[in-house]
Amino acid sequence: MKVAIIGGTGDQGFGLALRFAKSGEKVLLGSRDIKKAENTVNIIHNMLKGEELDCIKAMTNQDAAAQGDILILTVPLQAQKATLLSIKDHLEGKILVDATVPLETCLGGSSTRYVDLWEGSAAERSAEILKDKNTVVISAFNNVSSASLTNIKEDVKCDCLISGGDAESKAMVMELAEKIPGVKAIDCGPLENARIVEKITPLLINLNIRNKTRLAGIRITGL
Repeated sequence: MKVAIIGGTGDQGFGLALRFAKSGEKVLLGSRDIKKAENTVNIIHNMLKGEELDCIKAMTNQDAAAQGDILILTVPLQAQKATLLSIKDHLEGKILVDATVPLETCLGGSSTRYVDLWEGSAAERSAEILKDKNTVVISAFNNVSSASLTNIKEDVKCDCLISGGDAESKAMVMELAEKIPGVKAIDCGPLENARIVEKITPLLINLNIRNKTRLAGIRITGL
């Protein structure tokens, strides 16, 4: 299985690519700028010296989308629609994992405030944009700190809250998420629950700021 990271040069995309490459997954790191993708792959190579790295390749977003089996969208809200439209022709029948969180920073505001969307959530917005492509949209990785992902000497102390309507696709994404050491995947029900999950991220950012850390995460207990 090939995991395509769309927008892989940002903090979240870089962190996920790093962790999946370290676990031996075949990773296609996409970017609008192939040079940025190549530079990011080189950084990952340097961080994982001595480990098998034939599994990660730099590509444009379009090529990564065309060749990937599961795609993970890791762009800010303001780039979400344009990015999806640029790769839309490659998404027929595929799984798109949306890690977008609508934060007020897209409007020049605070990173601790959520922006309400007409569709209900960023993931539902993706599903609306891709409704004619038979693409399965799953919401995941919204609450996993990029700082935790890049801190490869430590396990990630955070659950991955996953929402989506297709049980088989959701199970595949949950299995992928648990390849990251320390992560437990939690099935949070249908895609509409992404509108709740996404709102946890600005809370975690607030906690990070108040406690002068970048590693705050969430655990679900009692299941």
